[in-house]
Amino acid sequence: MTSQSAERTNGYRGRNSTADRALDILMMFADDRTVIGAQEVADHLGVARSTAYRYLQSLVGSGFVEEQRPSGFRLGPRVFELARIARRGIGLSEVSRPVMRELSDALGHTVLLTRRAGATVVCLEREEADQPVRLSYERGHVLPVNAGAAALVLLAWAPPDEIERAVGQSGLPRFTDATVTDADALDGRLARIRRDGTAVTRGELDPDVLGVAAPIRDTEHRVVAAVSIAALSHRVPDEDLPEIVREVTHAAATISERLGLLDA
Repeated sequence: MTSQSAERTNGYRGRNSTADRALDILMMFADDRTVIGAQEVADHLGVARSTAYRYLQSLVGSGFVEEQRPSGFRLGPRVFELARIARRGIGLSEVSRPVMRELSDALGHTVLLTRRAGATVVCLEREEADQPVRLSYERGHVLPVNAGAAALVLLAWAPPDEIERAVGQSGLPRFTDATVTDADALDGRLARIRRDGTAVTRGELDPDVLGVAAPIRDTEHRVVAAVSIAALSHRVPDEDLPEIVREVTHAAATISERLGLLDA
C-alpha cells in the first residue's frame, strides 16, 4: 500500500493538515512513552517513515520535540514553557470547581469555596446541589470570621497575631443563638478544629444549617482556602457525619494536591 492510500484509509479523513499531524504526534507521548521513534510515528499516522521524519523535524525546529539519538525523539523545551504559562493562568477556583462538583454530586449538598481576607471570609465559588439551601454565603459575599465551619477552619490555622487582630476587628458578632461570641470559647474551638483537622457546625451562621469544612493547603502546607458543604441540619443525622467529614477532607486534599502540581 502506498503512503497516499494508507493516509486515505487510516481514519484521518478531514484531518490532513500539518497542524493536525503535529498534534497527533505530541499526543503520542505519555508517562510510559517519553521517547518515540520515527517508525512509531509512521505506523501511528499511517504514513511513510520519511514523511513521519519530516513531521518530527518540523517539531524539532519549533522546539516542541528534540532528537535524542539513537533512541528517538522526546518532548522539547517549548512544551515545558507552554506548560508553565498554562499553570500561571490557572487559579484556585479553576482547580477547585471540578472537585466541588464531584463532592456535591456525591453528597447531594451545596459546596462552598472560601478564603480569608483579614477579619473577613470571602465566598469564591458555590456549587449547588439538586436541593439548594438558603445561605448567607453567596459568591462574592464577605462575612465575619467567627461563624460557620468554613470561617472557623480558615481562622484556626491563622498565625496567633492574625487571629487576635481578626477577632478584634470583627467584634465576634452574633448571628444565631449558637454563634461563638466569647473570645476564650473561640480559642478553645479553634484548638479542637486544629486537632480534628475539620470543623463541624450546626446553626452558627444560618439557622438549621449544618456546615462541614476542611482546609486547603499550598505546597508549604499553609492553609490558603477552605472547602465546605452546607446542608439543612435536620436532614443530616449525627451518624451520617463521619462519611461527610471523610468526603470533605478528601476533597480538600485533592484540591491541595492539584494546587501543588501547578507549582511543580
